[in-house]
Amino acid sequence: MKCRRCRQPAVIELRRHNAAFCPECFLHHCRSQVRRSLEDFHMIGEGERVLVAVSGGKDSLALWDILLDLGVAADGLYLGLGIGDYSDRSGEFARAFASGRGARLIEVDIPSAYGFGIPEGAAAARRVPCSACGLSKRHLFNQAAVEGGYDVVATGHNLDDEAAVLFGNVLRWSTEYLGRQLPVLPAADGFVRKIKPLVRLGEREMAAYCVLRGIDYIVEECPMAEGNKHLGYKDALNAVEETSPGSKAAFYFGFLDRGAAHFAPEVEAVRQSLGTCAACGSPTTGETCSFCRLVDAATAPLQAPTRRRR
Repeated sequence: MKCRRCRQPAVIELRRHNAAFCPECFLHHCRSQVRRSLEDFHMIGEGERVLVAVSGGKDSLALWDILLDLGVAADGLYLGLGIGDYSDRSGEFARAFASGRGARLIEVDIPSAYGFGIPEGAAAARRVPCSACGLSKRHLFNQAAVEGGYDVVATGHNLDDEAAVLFGNVLRWSTEYLGRQLPVLPAADGFVRKIKPLVRLGEREMAAYCVLRGIDYIVEECPMAEGNKHLGYKDALNAVEETSPGSKAAFYFGFLDRGAAHFAPEVEAVRQSLGTCAACGSPTTGETCSFCRLVDAATAPLQAPTRRRR
């Protein structure tokens, strides 16, 4: 098996592209795919500051590495979720990468700042852990970007992630979520732009990228993710991909080309109805935002002065 680009011995085959690559050309392929996403979807403007949401996993660290190599002014943001040893170890990987690249890593520890970890918060609010985690991340990533003067928040959602989420949203015809499932969510009052530069690359490519670049990352799945429906959706799509390479890309990019625009009016209607959270000032459809309600539920047994709001 020879590299499609230079004809040297290949180390990885990508059936979706009907190609194989040697180490150097595979890294070039990954950077090229990210550059293409940045350009095609107009993700980052000249001189804009980018904040990368870093988890310590392969996708976010690979994304940060690629953006830095492409000359993007990108800092990292790590959230301590309070998930025991898993959070401790993931933080170590994020710090080690930042140190090795000489990059700036901002840290927000949710238990220290808000008085609860994701497991306790999910239980108190009667949410599944991934729901409590997701809303906390969205709120805090945006808040940190606004307060830090960043123009863009970049997340490490890859093609496998996006195809699985799309699959779940189509199964339930969750029209509001379908309208927001785009590689770029534009800035709005109180929100910075959100981008997903890895949408042309899959999980296997990201793992191989980290191995070839010598990037250490936390391999274990989050212990709170057990039972997450999207893992099942990924398994189903992987089975389709195995017999029909390229199916995930065709599904996702076909939706962007021919389906996404149909759901845009509903998203715009929600944006028009946004007000301001009475507790933290973030945009919300209610009197208080979902994150502040989560904080209230998780810290209800505590004295109010110990809670931190921004």
